[in-house]
Amino acid sequence: MNLCFGDMKLLTGNANKDLAEKISEEIGIPLAVCEVGKFSDGEITVEIEETVRGRDIFIIQPTCTPVNENLMETLILIDAVKRASAGRINAVIPYYGYARQDRKAKAREPITAKLVADLLTTAGADRVVTMDLHAAQIQGYFDIPVDHLSGINRLAQYFGDFTSEDTVIVSPDVGGVRRARTFANILDLPLAIIEKRRPKANVAEIMNIIGDVEGKNVILVDDIVDTAGTITSAAGVLKDFGAKKVMAAATHGVLSGPAIERINNSEIEKFVITDTIPLTDDKKSDKIEVLSVSKLFAEAIQRVHNNTSVSTLFQGKGE
Repeated sequence: MNLCFGDMKLLTGNANKDLAEKISEEIGIPLAVCEVGKFSDGEITVEIEETVRGRDIFIIQPTCTPVNENLMETLILIDAVKRASAGRINAVIPYYGYARQDRKAKAREPITAKLVADLLTTAGADRVVTMDLHAAQIQGYFDIPVDHLSGINRLAQYFGDFTSEDTVIVSPDVGGVRRARTFANILDLPLAIIEKRRPKANVAEIMNIIGDVEGKNVILVDDIVDTAGTITSAAGVLKDFGAKKVMAAATHGVLSGPAIERINNSEIEKFVITDTIPLTDDKKSDKIEVLSVSKLFAEAIQRVHNNTSVSTLFQGKGE
């Protein structure tokens, strides 16, 4: 039993209501009545129609497209419940936007992953629950607790039915090796790595493949797929190196710009993502399948509320 705070309350904005409702159903608690709208000039307005005084508040809101609007909704929701004397404020952010700018790669660049962390903390968040940050060290940008969940187990379990002894897990770049290795360990499969150079943002040039993919069925594993240039180029190169079948998996399907067209025209036969970001009608494709991570988030929320260990949910097995 939670001895520190009152009953749990679940709130959400407009970013991903479907996921919030699924999490609510898993926990068995309805979402609090909360209206998030706009003034005529576009400013965001929030009305919470239930008492939150002393309650353990969980605001479920990914900062996905439109990222600036959804981020502001999150900050305003946090401010609203703080000023209404909430007992504890937990920001549940399935997809953490601005995470790709996590360091200064060249002069005069911002570190927006740190900026967003500061904004959330200053607004009044006491804890953040998120999934598959682009770089795990972003947790260090916060001066409040961060529970960093992983969607790798969920994705790997799905692909278990599609693997055999001639299947190879592939990381599309060197930076994703740790993630792909965890995926490979769960399924007890070998790992290959694509070495590439990125001349500029959203443009990738494939250089070489480390490992054996000739005559193999391969599964590309990534955290975020945005314009899909990297993963579709990787699929083509894997085919050039003799791969039989190419499938792909990613936790966060941002899928902006030409992503859907690229996926549809690529060598990828099946592309599996989670519902941390809603898949709108204009982004649906016969090649894309969506898995829900609502059970994982529901379990994490319940453990946080009850002050029990969340560590077993942090990472996939086999790491």
